[in-house]
Amino acid sequence: MDTQKLRIPIAVITLAAAGFGGIVAWEGYVETAAPPVKGDVPTYGFGSTTHADGSPVKAGEKITPPAAVRLTLAHIAKDETELKRCFGQETLIAQHEWDAFVSLAYNVGPGAVCASSIPGKLKAGNYEAACKTILDFNAFCTKPKVKSLTGKMICPPGAKRVLAGLTARRNAEYQLCREGA
Repeated sequence: MDTQKLRIPIAVITLAAAGFGGIVAWEGYVETAAPPVKGDVPTYGFGSTTHADGSPVKAGEKITPPAAVRLTLAHIAKDETELKRCFGQETLIAQHEWDAFVSLAYNVGPGAVCASSIPGKLKAGNYEAACKTILDFNAFCTKPKVKSLTGKMICPPGAKRVLAGLTARRNAEYQLCREGA
């Protein structure tokens, strides 16, 4: 049996240790909070933009590696809960697919993933298309988001900047999603 394609209900899956390792490797450890790119919010630890209580990280704040790991694990747990809600508890998924979507959500926020076409594609069993949608998240919004006519918060026209680092991460997440580690 091909264990890479063994799919189980989302309700019973959690991020694998290898998935956690991938997230912290992509994010890298930063002791002192600073914006990772011009125009972004300050991050520290392994890409954390907020404290455990939800308050924003401020530039110049410091965090130790053990505290950063604890904060990252708490952040991932919240992201997984949100993804399970929007993907649907009974939706089937393979471990490597889940790890890729959790990595994406950790980086862009579960709200962005849930607002995308990924949940619908997964519910329909269109795993290839859901994985391919990861590639769409390779740009940074250089201006504050605005409310669209439908009420959805979007990046203003012309304000998206494709970043090489995001493109590399999205390609790796896509490969993980499609083929496993």
